[in-house]
Amino acid sequence: MGDETHGFGGNVWLVDEMAERYRHDPQSVSDSWRRYFAGDLAALQEPGGRRAEAGGSEAQRTDDGTPQTAADEAAVEHRPPRGETTSATNTGSTEHVPLLGTAAVIAERMEESRELPTATSVRSIPAKLLEVNRRILNNQLQRLDQLGKVSFTHLIGWAVVRALQAHPAMNAAYQLIDGKPHQLRYGHVNLGIAIDMEGRDGSRTLLVPNIRAADTMDFRTFWETYEDIVGRARNRKITPDDFAGTTATLTNPGTVGTVQSVPRLMPGQGVIVGVGAIGYPPEYQAADPDTLSR
Repeated sequence: MGDETHGFGGNVWLVDEMAERYRHDPQSVSDSWRRYFAGDLAALQEPGGRRAEAGGSEAQRTDDGTPQTAADEAAVEHRPPRGETTSATNTGSTEHVPLLGTAAVIAERMEESRELPTATSVRSIPAKLLEVNRRILNNQLQRLDQLGKVSFTHLIGWAVVRALQAHPAMNAAYQLIDGKPHQLRYGHVNLGIAIDMEGRDGSRTLLVPNIRAADTMDFRTFWETYEDIVGRARNRKITPDDFAGTTATLTNPGTVGTVQSVPRLMPGQGVIVGVGAIGYPPEYQAADPDTLSR
């Protein structure tokens, strides 16, 4: 896979699997995927009018041979059956097992990210006001009998969008053109949201659809769009245009207790924000409530 798939970032594995499924049986994928592979790329415009293109191989069917729906592919990971290896070299207690499918593409994209010039900044930020405002919003939604709640990720994602509006130089990507470095300046913020997905076999993988033109939305529209994308991803109704043209990404390793991390910047993007765990510093975890209050 080469530059033609960079518009999909780390999600290109899904496009590859869908392409193979389409070649085997076009009716096994949804209308949006059929239009995409038939050459209708109008819905996949990247910022600045460029189009994302994709191709590839290595798709998979369900165990009984029944085609899965388009976004069911998000839960598929190519791996040998439990207890078996493919083309493995056994050297006593060590086996060399080739990476296939999703794992292979993720590894390839991480290697490509090493070619990008990057700088990392780590900040510890007080979260008390964030927690208080979230509680106020949700209390109001409950009184109004509104469906859903505002999460920390909603608020942090909205803050990232506003920050990129205030600092548009961060909403730009690095690219070599004819061997010369260029800056790609995007007209809108397409914020990628990392979603941890569990497959039917219990394996986990990561999807990163984006909220397109998030900088043109108010908070309510942003919240509704975020919920719609996450819901469709978890219900396996995601479409190719949900991935194309991401300019910045929000990932949330804090959900597994991570305090600090250095996520990989994908080609074609200007910034990735990794949110750590929200809580008291470790040295205060066992302190009494009065000490914590002070």
